[in-house]
Amino acid sequence: MNKLAFVFPGQGSQALGMLADLAESQPQVRETFTQASAILGYDLWQLVQAGPEEDLNRTDYTQPAMLAAGVAVWRVWRAAGGQCPAFMAGHSLGEYTAWVCAGAIEFEAAVGLVADRGRYMLEAVPQKEGAMAAILGLSDEAVKNICKQTAQGLVIEAVNFNAPGQVVIAGHAEAVNRAVEEAREVGAKRAVTLSVSVPSHCRLMEPAAERLRQRLSDFAIKTPSIPVVNNVDVAVNQTPEAIGDALTRQLDHPVRWVETIAWLKSQGVSTLVECGPGKVLTGLIKRIDKSMAALPVHDPASLEKALKIVGEA
Repeated sequence: MNKLAFVFPGQGSQALGMLADLAESQPQVRETFTQASAILGYDLWQLVQAGPEEDLNRTDYTQPAMLAAGVAVWRVWRAAGGQCPAFMAGHSLGEYTAWVCAGAIEFEAAVGLVADRGRYMLEAVPQKEGAMAAILGLSDEAVKNICKQTAQGLVIEAVNFNAPGQVVIAGHAEAVNRAVEEAREVGAKRAVTLSVSVPSHCRLMEPAAERLRQRLSDFAIKTPSIPVVNNVDVAVNQTPEAIGDALTRQLDHPVRWVETIAWLKSQGVSTLVECGPGKVLTGLIKRIDKSMAALPVHDPASLEKALKIVGEA
């Protein structure tokens, strides 16, 4: 069983100038960003091409930008006759892109939704009070223990299980800084704070999750045409109610990416296409399971290569 899955990156894959090469030959890219700009009230393509970078990295701008980028690449893939996958998944914000591409959420509605999600996240924690850090070279349990030891009454949690030996932590900045020092002392290969505007996927996001739940209570979600594996339960939800509930809980619960890739393999997936700027997920997948083929698609050359490999599989 050689099934295909599509995966969509989240925040951290954005970069100034992303998809510029693809946009030159594929009109769907600019068309998608023009659609998003009409909802947002500002020129999203101008932002991702020219910046300022500080704005692109602010979560309420990053989220619509990454959503539009992933949807644009998906539209390019389908227009080029690319095979439809058996499953989809997205890393954090990327899960919203997966739901759009699977037909569960209308693109324009999703643009407004993720912009609001970003705003709720920004407003949940005062600026500079929260932080995130990547810990490389320690086991999941070791990172969890460090979080317990360094909390000292503050919030700090392991929130992204990205690959074996690569865990992201989030919480109060003071506790995160202590954890980074402790991780270095006990032998982490690297322990670095990340330049993000909010501490995603930890309990500090509970106020944002509650606002998102209200926002989703009357939001139109349909049954997807392609199964999507969610982050929070590593499960496939088919009903609108279950999809909305999982998206709400995702905001203040960990991203279980290692388990997601393992689940896809258990379903017969052997090839994954990363649909969007960069190749962050491709790198993670190679670290999770070297037997699975991971193909990024973000420019004309990578599109041509992926279409050829998937077509021959």
